[in-house]
Amino acid sequence: MIPVVDAHHHIWRLADLTWLNGPTQPRIFGDYESLKRDYAIEDFQDDLAGASVEKSVYIQVNWPAGQEVDEAAWVQEVAEENGWPHAIVGYVDFAAEDAPATLKALSQHSLMRGIRQQLHWHENPLYKFQPAPDLMKQAAWRKNFALLQDHDWTFELQVFASQMSDAARLAADFPATQMILQHCGMPEDTSEAGMTLWRDGMKRLADQPNIHCKFSGLGTFIHRNDPGFIAEITGECLEMFGPARCVFGSNYPIEKLWTDYGPIVDAFRAAVAHLPEAEQAMVLHDNAVTLYRL
Repeated sequence: MIPVVDAHHHIWRLADLTWLNGPTQPRIFGDYESLKRDYAIEDFQDDLAGASVEKSVYIQVNWPAGQEVDEAAWVQEVAEENGWPHAIVGYVDFAAEDAPATLKALSQHSLMRGIRQQLHWHENPLYKFQPAPDLMKQAAWRKNFALLQDHDWTFELQVFASQMSDAARLAADFPATQMILQHCGMPEDTSEAGMTLWRDGMKRLADQPNIHCKFSGLGTFIHRNDPGFIAEITGECLEMFGPARCVFGSNYPIEKLWTDYGPIVDAFRAAVAHLPEAEQAMVLHDNAVTLYRL
């Protein structure tokens, strides 16, 4: 069986997470009361038991503003004590004046491999993470974003279909920065019109050789682990990006809301089972090793 690298998981301490701590607020993924507890690396390892996961990449979870360096430091400490996770994607607000200093501070941690600043904007307030859809076009933001190249870090690109044209231009303007598109471009509108918009945007992104597609989070909007839906979406992504630019990530434990870890891996294994074994290995293992220098 081809081993798996999970390129998208989270651990957390509840006290440090404003989005989990306090009264439950409406979220894209529904009622998350069951997640409002510590989720340690030991919990993650227990959940992935039997799934042949070899390594993992921690993705930032939006600690309170000003604590992004503390978040990375804590995860680095967890990794040094436990041997997991094997890489860190941290957070920087590229619109902030102190973004250069934050990047420098983050670079002191040996497992740092990239940055995620969630750029997604939507007319639906439940799906809106930024106050404007075009943050990536603003001069101050782009000036700080350019500093990623100095660290040779990746950027986790999280946008909706309506923002993909701008995202493609961003990738073209920064060809030395490898970008990993989150959650297959977040296909939240599965109507005919919605999927047409998604396909058009995804093709624009796929035209940029420095954009990769992450197979993750496909239960976010449908609130279930659906192997058929996963096969459909990832099949289209494979046609557009090719297996050399696709990578698996679990988005766990968010998807713990509706499924165990094993069925997620099983669904993605089934979705790529038609590929030659070498290409299956690219998606499930090899590409993550390369992108995150594992």
